[in-house]
Amino acid sequence: MTTQTISLPQARRIALAAQGFGAKPSAAPGPLQLQRTLRRLHLHQIDSVNVLSRAHYLPAFSRLGPYERAHLDTLAWGPKRQRRLFEYWAHEASLLPFELQPFLRWRMAAADRGETGYGRMRRFATERRSEAMALHERISREGPLAISDFESHKGKAGWWEWSDTKSALEWLFWAGHITTGARRGNFERVYDLPERVIPADVLNLPSPSAQEAHRALIERAGAALGIATEGELRDYFRLTPDEARPAIRALAEEGVLLAVDVPGWRHAWLYRDAKRPRRIAAQALLSPFDPLVWERSRTERLFGFRYRIEIYVPADKRQYGYYVLPFLLDEALAARVDLKADRAASRLVVRSIHLELGAPDGTREALQAELERLAAWLGLHETMRFETPTSS
Repeated sequence: MTTQTISLPQARRIALAAQGFGAKPSAAPGPLQLQRTLRRLHLHQIDSVNVLSRAHYLPAFSRLGPYERAHLDTLAWGPKRQRRLFEYWAHEASLLPFELQPFLRWRMAAADRGETGYGRMRRFATERRSEAMALHERISREGPLAISDFESHKGKAGWWEWSDTKSALEWLFWAGHITTGARRGNFERVYDLPERVIPADVLNLPSPSAQEAHRALIERAGAALGIATEGELRDYFRLTPDEARPAIRALAEEGVLLAVDVPGWRHAWLYRDAKRPRRIAAQALLSPFDPLVWERSRTERLFGFRYRIEIYVPADKRQYGYYVLPFLLDEALAARVDLKADRAASRLVVRSIHLELGAPDGTREALQAELERLAAWLGLHETMRFETPTSS
């Protein structure tokens, strides 16, 4: 059988459509549109950086426009009857629809056995297990607790300050013994028992085998990406090659994934039901943690756009800025913008704008409109530019 060839522009349109770009936006996107976006992407990555907005809010804004962030808060951390999402490690820390919980139990079980997780955490699966289970018992007895509620953690502060108590709680979370019941104050995780957060009809579903779960996750990655290499399919839910390859083979045998040729790619796979639009009309600022751009080599192959986050680069060595968002205009990543929300002054600060070489006509005007829309959505009433726009 002759392998189908997909041109790079076709691949780009397939990928954009799979990610939810190109549809006519609603004037007032509500909870149903938000839930459809969440089901399409399967997860929203969580990150600690809040220089502009918490990362999990931005992917839906990029696709839907100015939705109510309170709707996402309700789906993630609201009353149990209104929740539709839970937190777990998928593509890094993520918000995921409840329907994915059974397909991540194999990962929880591996963590429970001490086979996965960070070194400090893994000790609590074995020689220090009783200490962790004592924390579990306290949460069971007293109700939801955050790390700041434990005396043994006092004196520690910040996202990266991990006491033994924090390590034990995170192992319990990784192993599925506890989950996130709420978020408090400066986005602090409040731990609770899964049965008090996740609906019983989800928890009572039978656990798939690890192989069945890998297949389900790869199929969802294929649907979310549209067209992808093996490495990109694996990356979506952070599967290893040994976990992903049998799943890809099985899905290929069933015709769910179709082997195709894309010039310059190796072993590309097309999702069977992927849409193939003739053009994409889109306008969006993208979080550094957006699934369209989080796999940097894929971003470069699809768009010719080399993208690196420079948060941890010394200021004098940064090329584009601290928190830089790519700007999608139709089928091109046409610019990159370093942004900051100055909440005290109610301003969206545009530190710099870099247009890409060959950016489409009208990029500046479209970008300005998108910045104004972003500012309004964030409740910021002005935009302030520190630097004159430049071209890369």
